[in-house]
Amino acid sequence: MLLRRLAPGPLLRGSFMAEPLAPERDYSALASDATAGRGSPTGDGRRGGDPGGPCLRSAGVLGSSQAARRVLEECTSSIPEARSILDLVDNCPVHAEKGNFPVIVIEGLDATGKTTVTSAVKDTLNAVLLRTPPPCVSQWRKVFDDKPTLIRRAFYALTNYIVASEIAKESVKSPVIVDRYWHSTAAYAIATETSGKVEDLPPPHHPVYCWPKDLLRPDIVLLLTLSSDERSRRLLGRGVEKTREEAELEENRYFRQRVEEAYRRMENPGCQPVDASPSREKVVKAVLHLIETQCDLPHV
Repeated sequence: MLLRRLAPGPLLRGSFMAEPLAPERDYSALASDATAGRGSPTGDGRRGGDPGGPCLRSAGVLGSSQAARRVLEECTSSIPEARSILDLVDNCPVHAEKGNFPVIVIEGLDATGKTTVTSAVKDTLNAVLLRTPPPCVSQWRKVFDDKPTLIRRAFYALTNYIVASEIAKESVKSPVIVDRYWHSTAAYAIATETSGKVEDLPPPHHPVYCWPKDLLRPDIVLLLTLSSDERSRRLLGRGVEKTREEAELEENRYFRQRVEEAYRRMENPGCQPVDASPSREKVVKAVLHLIETQCDLPHV
């Protein structure tokens, strides 16, 4: 369940939604670090000596680049890396536009086969493969993963706009495959900033599940799915360093269920599920079939 109601403000209006849908539950904001049990022991939205201010009392889905950049602009004096991210965003077009070739996003939890599938689809379609977050920000990812929720959310939100700029350039020349994009940012934010079971998520068709109006939109989004047992089996022995939220996927089944359900509720575009449990060849074949039947593939 959501833990408290927060007073609206400029950042809040751009973060989660404009108004609640039902009188019995207020979804106008998501829980803060402190009330969700993550972060500030003081209850003022700060963690340790990190910067913040009133904006850190709300955290969730930042629904535009401006909403996200306002958060990092408040942090530049204490977090130099925030200025580096803002500089990258400033070099991106304000409204990146897709070229004539299709943009295909592959989503899914860790160990669902995204790397394998995206590489195979890239080779088959002679496409360009991009990833979110992009390599140009990888050196700062750990820095922001250790910051309070809203700062972390702003970082990940803005990486989508950086990738959008790359998508715009590459989709003029060839199909583009994207390993994770905005849906991942939103699904993890929603699942992290709510608590309890799937029933406690914002209801289906809630505005928080809709694509940002200022972000380049893909042609198709495919969600690789696995049973929790099979995913756990694949994770054994990988030895890959996990983010805080990826670790929580393994430890908290309710969190995992909230992430999975948030993915399913995404709209405009929605996530089309693909069963990732068969062999690699069968999964790739299923993915390619969906792409070929729903996307225009000129000169491929």
